[in-house]
Amino acid sequence: MDVSDSEKKAARWAHDLFVLNVLFFHLLLTPAAIMLGIGLKGLLVPLAASLAVIAYIYFRGQRDHRWFVAAHWRLAFLRCKLLLIGYALTASILLLAELLTMGMQDTHMANILLTVITRIAIMPTLVLVMVTVVMEASATSLVAKGEVPEKIRKAFPPHG
Repeated sequence: MDVSDSEKKAARWAHDLFVLNVLFFHLLLTPAAIMLGIGLKGLLVPLAASLAVIAYIYFRGQRDHRWFVAAHWRLAFLRCKLLLIGYALTASILLLAELLTMGMQDTHMANILLTVITRIAIMPTLVLVMVTVVMEASATSLVAKGEVPEKIRKAFPPHG
């Protein structure tokens, strides 16, 4: 497939944006919110910002008319779906922690348990952040070669 440099640049931006999202909102803001002791509400800021970037990646992949570019935006969104699974697992663990500590008589012990479980709850998202960053590095390599993974090619066949 013959892909122009401008198309490669536009396609690469999808993967670069995903990595920037992960690095800034997950590996910088989330630990900062934890270390500053802001609490669970402080984790909503990086989450909301990340969800906004994910929504942008999704909509950009739907509206780009250049097949190669749109295919890479859709590939980036597939990685976003993995991140969303991490969010769901983390939210489920946090909900469970909240339910477990809700009825505890000793509020000090409830706070300790909630703190410990919060640290554990972040692990699914953190692991998927690391996995998706590695996947995005390989996707950037595909862009440079002008290639699209077979899975995307089947799900979103080229027109013409």
